[in-house]
Amino acid sequence: MTYTQPNLPYEMDALEPAISARTVDFHYNKHEKAYIDNLNRLIQGSGFEDMELEEVIKHANGALFNNASQAWNHIFYFFTFSPDGRREPSGRLADAIRETFGSFEDFKKAFVDAGVSLFGSGWVWLSRDNEGRLFITQGPNAANPITDGLTPLLTFDVWEHAYYLDYQNRRADALSKLWDIVDWEVVEERF
Repeated sequence: MTYTQPNLPYEMDALEPAISARTVDFHYNKHEKAYIDNLNRLIQGSGFEDMELEEVIKHANGALFNNASQAWNHIFYFFTFSPDGRREPSGRLADAIRETFGSFEDFKKAFVDAGVSLFGSGWVWLSRDNEGRLFITQGPNAANPITDGLTPLLTFDVWEHAYYLDYQNRRADALSKLWDIVDWEVVEERF
């Protein structure tokens, strides 16, 4: 199987000012493309060639895991955003967020705090388990909650290349601004 990088469902400048067109171009068209290219090169002869990407993430290790997970993580990340999506959760997900975190505002603060406190590069995730319980987790480098049996719902990228062109070392500002572009309809579909 050859993995392909999907086209974004919006224009490069559609996420401004939260994420600049320059960052989207650099991050998605260069970083993500490199992960896809490396994945397609590394998977040859690995025994994983015919697996869906999620299965590769669950079973691979080393460079193959890193590139498979980063390819998946970035697609998941960029396809969570919309210039005109719904900005707050509703229904069962909104209820679960209130039950778990107290309020939507408390959830957002805890999520950003988890991203800010992650030392080095990685990801912060909102995931659910098989019973529908919600968890905020951090993961260094290419970590993905799929490997822990969780279903990812939302992620923010805390690698510096995700925000440095726009925010320099102000990770908290970068993460807080992402709430302006999260499309909660997409997140609810994953719930």
